[in-house]
Amino acid sequence: MASTSTPLTLPVLPLDDEVVLPGMVVPLDLSDTEVRAAVEAAQAAARAGGASSDSSKPQVLLVPRVDGTYAGTGVLGTVEQVGRLSDGDPGALIRARDRVRIGAGTTGPGAALWVEGVRIEEADPDPLPGAVAELVREYKALATAWLKKRGAWQVVDRVQQIEGVSALADNSGYSPFLTTAQKIELLETADPVARLRLALAALSEHLAEQDVAETIAKDVQEGVDKQQREFLLRKQLDAVRKELRELNGESDGEESDDYRARVEAADLPEKVRDAALKEVEKLERSSDQSPEGSWIRTWLDTVLELPWNEHTEDQYDIKGAREVLDAEHAGLDDVKERITEYLAVRKRRADRGLGVVGGRRGGAVLALVGPPGVGKTSLGESVAHAMGRKFVRVALGGVRDEAEIRGHRRTYVGALPGRIVRAIKEAGSMNPVVLLDEIDKVGSDFRGDPAAALLEVLDPAQNHTFRDHYLEVELDLSDVVFLATANVLEAIPEALLDRMELVRLDGYTEDEKVVIARDHLLPRQLDRAGLEPGEVTLDESALRKLAGEYTREAGVRNLERAVSRLLRKVAAQHELGERELPFAIQDGDLRDLIGRPHHVPESAQDPAERRTAVPGVATGLAVTGAGGDVLFVEASLADAETGGAGLTLTGQLGDVMKESAQIALSFLRSHGAELELPVRDLKDRGVHIHFPAGAVPKDGPSAGITLTTALASLLSGRQVRNDVAMTGEVSLTGRVLPIGGLKQKLLAAQRAGATTVIIPKRNEADLDDVPAEILEKLEVHPVTDVRQVLELALAPARVAARVAA
Repeated sequence: MASTSTPLTLPVLPLDDEVVLPGMVVPLDLSDTEVRAAVEAAQAAARAGGASSDSSKPQVLLVPRVDGTYAGTGVLGTVEQVGRLSDGDPGALIRARDRVRIGAGTTGPGAALWVEGVRIEEADPDPLPGAVAELVREYKALATAWLKKRGAWQVVDRVQQIEGVSALADNSGYSPFLTTAQKIELLETADPVARLRLALAALSEHLAEQDVAETIAKDVQEGVDKQQREFLLRKQLDAVRKELRELNGESDGEESDDYRARVEAADLPEKVRDAALKEVEKLERSSDQSPEGSWIRTWLDTVLELPWNEHTEDQYDIKGAREVLDAEHAGLDDVKERITEYLAVRKRRADRGLGVVGGRRGGAVLALVGPPGVGKTSLGESVAHAMGRKFVRVALGGVRDEAEIRGHRRTYVGALPGRIVRAIKEAGSMNPVVLLDEIDKVGSDFRGDPAAALLEVLDPAQNHTFRDHYLEVELDLSDVVFLATANVLEAIPEALLDRMELVRLDGYTEDEKVVIARDHLLPRQLDRAGLEPGEVTLDESALRKLAGEYTREAGVRNLERAVSRLLRKVAAQHELGERELPFAIQDGDLRDLIGRPHHVPESAQDPAERRTAVPGVATGLAVTGAGGDVLFVEASLADAETGGAGLTLTGQLGDVMKESAQIALSFLRSHGAELELPVRDLKDRGVHIHFPAGAVPKDGPSAGITLTTALASLLSGRQVRNDVAMTGEVSLTGRVLPIGGLKQKLLAAQRAGATTVIIPKRNEADLDDVPAEILEKLEVHPVTDVRQVLELALAPARVAARVAA
């Protein structure tokens, strides 16, 4: 508890950024003007007998001063001795006694500042309450621990002997870790218990900081000790290895010497050897702990593993290579002829000693473009087999990082060479067949454009000096045969497509599918179903029905799935005891085994159920990402009372197809009279054109004559012949313009059961690419004008009248 007494008049001794608490004894330098003035004033007052204290010693008021501002509480101090300090300067020893609350200023002898103050008398509770006694014990324990850490053993006993709460709290004024603000707070806190709690909190915080600092210092020291220990152990290990090499008669050398020997012994091109030796020199100069050493060792390992001068000998048996291609793939004559030409030219160049001209060899870059399932990927393996080369497949689908092609800079963590270099490394030779699969699925984002990085790889005039970002040395790719596969030609960038020789795989005919199923798919699926070759056989009629009615595709993937399903069904029935083996599957057994057909040709349906059984429906031909397909066009007229004049288009059509519909309508409006069509219906009634399968987007100009025929059929009331399919673009004057993808469209027409196909006259030359067996089954009519189309496609009027009746 604290109480007050009579006022005091004392000279002020200011303490700049220092605080003295009661009970402390401090030496002060009298060379300071303010200190000397205060001490002299106190001595003069004491001699005059004016000191307001029981003691005859001079008294001063010790007041903290921070930034020129005096604290509100000071300490009464007695001047115990005046003399010389340890450094020889004049000084005074002052003992701090009681707290004094400072009042107003007053006058006094000397040059010092005099103030009035009130002494704060403090009394400790007696006896100490339990909580206060526990507080005293805790503070003494923490103070003892702190003093022992500092080695101040002589002070420990003094702290333990302090009994009063106030004296114990004020003793913390000696603590060097307390800030001036903390000491002023202790000075101005009159309650001894509250003051002790402040001192305890400050001491606890300081000890916690010390523990953290000691932990950090210990961890740092342990890390340093570990590095030193590792360094010493490595030096000892090197010394042991050196002794073992000497005992075994081996030459002495470091790891860098081992790399130097490997580089010099390797069969490397001259420029690559020079670059590798420079890296070995860097490795010799770097320390074991340097991260650069790890990068260099990884780079050297990659360079030494590449087959710089390894080449496989090509097989120049041209007839044998063609036999291999024919045995492994049915059809695909264009690709087989191109590979045969390539081998024949290489054989003749080798015979004449022209294997390498201008630093480049005779590599090839072919782009195999076609719908899924036609054998593009498997053809790459057959090409490698026919040429006697190694085969590597590089999947590019979904690749969006340019570094996947050109490699990463080797300073990056986890850096790797690009996929091209890794393919060469995997093949083990510099002239493999590299299949760049799904090149049209390459994307681009903020990491770059991989398709742009492929420009140098696939350019025969540049790829003999290809530089990977990781290797940074020239790599000769001119002898590599690159095969790229794609489903959609338009998705390949124009600059990239310009560097490749385009070979189209438009799909298989029904006869080719039967041969593929019999010679390739059936043996493979028999093995997968656990059946012996003779246990289950498929009649050719069954295979033909599978290809024609159960699947409708350009490739053979669904056909293989149908064959697999058949064999699984027979195998399961045999295990259940329902079927005896061997078993020959006929076309009549298919429905019982795998259900009804999914694709019945229009020609096989009842005439009244066909789509073209009513006027206004025509059959067109289109090309999709899955190959050729038939496309039906439906047209209708709305009554004048229910809808106004105009054109309505449905079926998710693109802008080009919408324009084709507008052109077809405009042509009939302007030339309908000469075609003997009721043109007035087109002016007064609304026209609605629909393309079924509305969920499938459709676009392109090749539906022009199909749209015109559907509208003409609707107006004339004459049906479109159900066996006729057509393709061609139409102009405003009725000219039939050329289109693309003729081969795929004719294959689709044959699969759909059409027997007559109308094509543009200017596409007649493209019939050379169509297989002869398809042309034998189709009656192809090249036309130049829409009038010819209508004459061929529309049924005679009397037939239409009879059907309507």
